[in-house]
Amino acid sequence: MTLIFGMLLDAIFGEPKWLWSRLPHPAILMGRLISACDLRFNAGKRRKAKGIAVLIGLVSSAGLLGLLLQAIPGHIIDIIVVAVILAQKSLADHVRAVADALRLSLGDGKRAVAMIVGRDTRDMDKAAVARSAIESAAENLSDGVIAPAFWFLIGGLPGLLIYKITNTADSMIGYRTPRHEQFGWAAARFDDLLNLIPARLTAALIWAVTTRPTPRSILQDAPLHRSPNAGWPEAAIAHGLDIALSGPRSYDGQMRDYPFVNATGTHDLTPGDIDRAVSVLWKTWALMLGGVAVIAVL
Repeated sequence: MTLIFGMLLDAIFGEPKWLWSRLPHPAILMGRLISACDLRFNAGKRRKAKGIAVLIGLVSSAGLLGLLLQAIPGHIIDIIVVAVILAQKSLADHVRAVADALRLSLGDGKRAVAMIVGRDTRDMDKAAVARSAIESAAENLSDGVIAPAFWFLIGGLPGLLIYKITNTADSMIGYRTPRHEQFGWAAARFDDLLNLIPARLTAALIWAVTTRPTPRSILQDAPLHRSPNAGWPEAAIAHGLDIALSGPRSYDGQMRDYPFVNATGTHDLTPGDIDRAVSVLWKTWALMLGGVAVIAVL
């Protein structure tokens, strides 16, 4: 029941500005801690070993904090923590904002999508902006909603916080760059492991609410993605909406020739396609909520 109330609280209130403009969000605090570790330990020799040690320290601290919070009598703290960590409403709001901005102008759309993606937006056309927003919707549905809910079901608050600190670390240092390829190796690999089941669960939920794709089409296209996990929800929503996702894009001024996922789907995407993706976000959330309710009853 704790997860049900946490999901509902997040869906209703999201991330209220009046609160997080006065207090640092837990994700911000996690980011500051990871950044401090990066500055302090990511230097000299044996960077991979240092990165492993840092990750062990982060995970252990998150797990201990979860145990301490979980030991507080009652369920109010648990519900609040779940609601704060989940990101359903904020994800839907940010993705919908891209559609609204793109309807105003291409420039507005680029500025809106730049807030949720890490790729270069300068040379994007309207279809590329819409494609980027939908890809972000699919990937973050898994990372920001289904995966944390899954790990809360498995391990309570310790499982939830361990997942969140790992996912945050991966987003900050888990890149194959000269600075982070060694130091961030452990964070990236552990994040891949923690998302192995949730990413496929997310794809299954998207498939269930869209009904358009066959499981075989998702199985065939998911491995085309550069990520071992992100390709699953992306392939599911691409086939579910019959649109082409991924494909060539630019990072730091360098074009990457990635293959399209569902290459035969519609390429000329519009704000209306973003709206359809947001609808899938909420349908998937509702199905997950229903599944959690059934587990609670049983």
